[in-house]
Amino acid sequence: MFDRLEGLVARYEDISQMINDPEMISQQDRWRKLMKEHSDLSTIVEKYKQYVATKNNIEEMLMILDEESDEEMKEMAKEELAESKSLLTILEDEIKILLIPKDPNDEKNVFVEIRAGAGGDEAALFNAELYRMYSHYADSRRWKIDVVSVNENGIGGFKEIIFEISGNNVYSKLKYESGVHRVQRIPATESGGRIHTSTVTVAMMPEVEDVEVELDMNDLRIDVFRSSGNGGQSVNTTDSAVRVTHIPTGLVVSCQDGKSQLKNKDKALQVLRSRLYEMELQKQQSEQAESRKSQVGTGDRSEKIRTYNFPQGRVTDHRIKLTLHKLEAILNGDLDELIDSLTTADQAERLKNM
Repeated sequence: MFDRLEGLVARYEDISQMINDPEMISQQDRWRKLMKEHSDLSTIVEKYKQYVATKNNIEEMLMILDEESDEEMKEMAKEELAESKSLLTILEDEIKILLIPKDPNDEKNVFVEIRAGAGGDEAALFNAELYRMYSHYADSRRWKIDVVSVNENGIGGFKEIIFEISGNNVYSKLKYESGVHRVQRIPATESGGRIHTSTVTVAMMPEVEDVEVELDMNDLRIDVFRSSGNGGQSVNTTDSAVRVTHIPTGLVVSCQDGKSQLKNKDKALQVLRSRLYEMELQKQQSEQAESRKSQVGTGDRSEKIRTYNFPQGRVTDHRIKLTLHKLEAILNGDLDELIDSLTTADQAERLKNM
């Protein structure tokens, strides 16, 4: 570990010199890449320098205790030694986490797909509540939401909704949300007061660039049709909606939120690339591990990553066995405790496998 850290410090110092070289500054593309690498390395380099300084301080205190005859000085050295040892343990744990290979998708925006599973209208209503939950969470982090397409059920629920969330490090926070979300409550239409169980599937797909997933236009069938549902004055009078079918996989993406056919086509192709990229990610991850914590299931009631239990006011994440009794706050976008706990559990698992 320490050989690697020394190598990172050497690289950081090399880059520090390069980014101040006028000749390098003139090569803007390369200079920007170096600036990003410099920024990415700065946290772990500073943490390691603090670790080295703390370790040196421990050695000094041990020397004082060994050589000093003044009792008052020895007592002060003992106190500082205890503090430095405690700090050293904390710094070592922090450095280990920083050494975990970074997910290359963490800084990306995401396309979110939420689909009603088992439960009919009740599942569609909960779909709309999850959309609002993620919208509130996005607002709290100053992220932007852009709806791509929505299929309503007529009573305020969504059979399916696809939307984009853009901002700083969106995927790093939301990547653990993929999977089957289960809701247990008494539906408004239930006269007997019985608790029903419904499911909704959530997929968080990192947005990808054209170069990351190359689409062969010969593999696509593109249809245009008249938009339906809410929209501007022209939404129902022009063939602006676009449906893209990826023939090799059978994936279909529709976009009708924008008034421009060109914009709808571009957005549909973006979603398609993200779906194909996510499929490839799942394939790679399933080859590396027996199970994928964030895997999207079929929507069956038995498959779940999280349960929202209304009668008990609780939310349980089954992957990390965490139960929080603050259902209303979570549905209003207070997801930090859940997401931080999932991140910590993932880091611990990855540290164990390093």
